[in-house]
Amino acid sequence: MTEQKMNVESFNLDHTKVKAPYVRLAGVVEGENGDIIRKYDLRFCQPNKEHMEMPSIHSLEHMMAEFSRNHSDKIVDISPMGCQTGYYLSLVNHDDYEDVLNILEKTLNDVLEATEVPACNEVQCGWAASHSLEGAKELAKKMLAHRDEWTEVFA
Repeated sequence: MTEQKMNVESFNLDHTKVKAPYVRLAGVVEGENGDIIRKYDLRFCQPNKEHMEMPSIHSLEHMMAEFSRNHSDKIVDISPMGCQTGYYLSLVNHDDYEDVLNILEKTLNDVLEATEVPACNEVQCGWAASHSLEGAKELAKKMLAHRDEWTEVFA
């Protein structure tokens, strides 16, 4: 039986073959005016074996979204995966994979130094009660501990 190719790139990825944590290029799209958007899969947890808790995911999302922009003006978005195993990072007109790894490393180190979650209030956040600074720091620490493995996507 031949599997049908899906429209969503990650649905075509065999999640049983990957080895988290890793950082992989998951897609490239060219806009009408020539801008190139690259989407990276920042996989923190092994799919279908472990996941991140929502308050930790939420806080890490806030922190990475804010802090990453201190290291690059090419960041379009950082957004959590619904499966709670990682994030997507999108950049515009930036094709240096090693630099992406360095931006992520610097950003996660910023998380470890943080004393609060940015925009963690009812005015700036849609669910301000669901945050965990310590949980976000634990996720960052775990990811950084495997920095030398980020380029190895498959087991």
